[in-house]
Amino acid sequence: MEAEIISIGTEIILGQIVNTNARFLADQLRQLDIDAHWQTTTDDDPKHIQAAIKLAQKRAQLIFICGGLGPTPDDQTMASTAAAIGVELALDNEQWQKIQADFIARKTKMMPENIKMAYYLKGGQVLSNPTGMAIGAYLNHQEHTYVVLPGPPREFKPMVIQSLLPLLRQQFSNGKAIYSHNLHFLGLPESQLMDEIEQSLNNAGLDDVLATSYVQPGEIQVRLTIRDVTRAQAIQRLDEAKRAVVKHVGQYCFGIGEDITLAGQVVKLLQERHWTITGAESLTGGMFQSMICSVPGASKVFNGGFVTYAAQAKVQLLDVPQAVVDRYGVVSAQTARAMAEGCQKKMGAEVGISFTGVAGPDDLEGQPAGTVWIGIAIKDQPTQTKQLHLSRKMATRQWIRQRSVQMGLLFTYWALQNKTN
Repeated sequence: MEAEIISIGTEIILGQIVNTNARFLADQLRQLDIDAHWQTTTDDDPKHIQAAIKLAQKRAQLIFICGGLGPTPDDQTMASTAAAIGVELALDNEQWQKIQADFIARKTKMMPENIKMAYYLKGGQVLSNPTGMAIGAYLNHQEHTYVVLPGPPREFKPMVIQSLLPLLRQQFSNGKAIYSHNLHFLGLPESQLMDEIEQSLNNAGLDDVLATSYVQPGEIQVRLTIRDVTRAQAIQRLDEAKRAVVKHVGQYCFGIGEDITLAGQVVKLLQERHWTITGAESLTGGMFQSMICSVPGASKVFNGGFVTYAAQAKVQLLDVPQAVVDRYGVVSAQTARAMAEGCQKKMGAEVGISFTGVAGPDDLEGQPAGTVWIGIAIKDQPTQTKQLHLSRKMATRQWIRQRSVQMGLLFTYWALQNKTN
């Protein structure tokens, strides 16, 4: 099965947004044993959209056209697709009524162009939009199958999962069973991690399990996949594979499954203990606390924290001894320890974490950019401090700050796990 993904959007062409939809869709297709060998990106010009579709017709049976289903003048995807394949558009009256009712409920003036979101490819099926107004379309026409999908990821992903995948499984299932598990890692370079995983699978006699990696912000996601076996066999082999991998590199694995985040795992561990966490941040400027607060239910484990950017703020707000700052400097294990213990005491939290270091680009206290100290104070445990020497080759200010937060979350996760064990 040959498939092509066509992504529509001038903003993608100009580099104003990242095309996450194509990656997501390609991954979903892979799990169905459908290969998307071609991925094309074009702007909103109808001539370019039609040209992309006509080219795809020459090399793919299954063609996805993604983006450009809104009501604005530059949203021409549905009409351009219809023109390229020689069919008409049809109005879904039920969806049109929903759109009108939505504008009335929101007391918002509706423009005539909004009716565009209720059109689909005549002769095809409507793909319902669980989170938006613009419908998609699924059409078998002559020797091709065409799928038209919206652009915003919050609409795209639910439509793919809920509306599209059942149709693809029904039409293109080849009888091959594909099973997989996702593992989430942080703390090892991707190449080293994958070498370790391949070694662990080979040593365990699990050559039939395929391991693939996907580098994402804040983690490396590894998918273990097995195919052409029964469900019972797949469960057994994947469980064996997970045990082998975790035994080998489990220290760097912070979760198994879908929709796992490191911040979410930390919050989960805190919730299980009915503990709270606080933070004292210098170079990261509140980013760690923002990550904690991004997790649903964070209010149960986080009451507040501190951003103490200047040395004097550390002394005044956290009771870091002036003598410690004078003797060791702010970029030191001693200051990180005092900050972690200070915020923990001030907020009455079971866990206090601190960040102090050099975000760059200039040196500070004779320390180069990328030098970071993290302190972790946990109830009834000695305070830990850990130093990071982040790569000078990648040492932009933002990268150093983000990496510091990621490693701080990982160190906290490790510390909480050790408490459990």
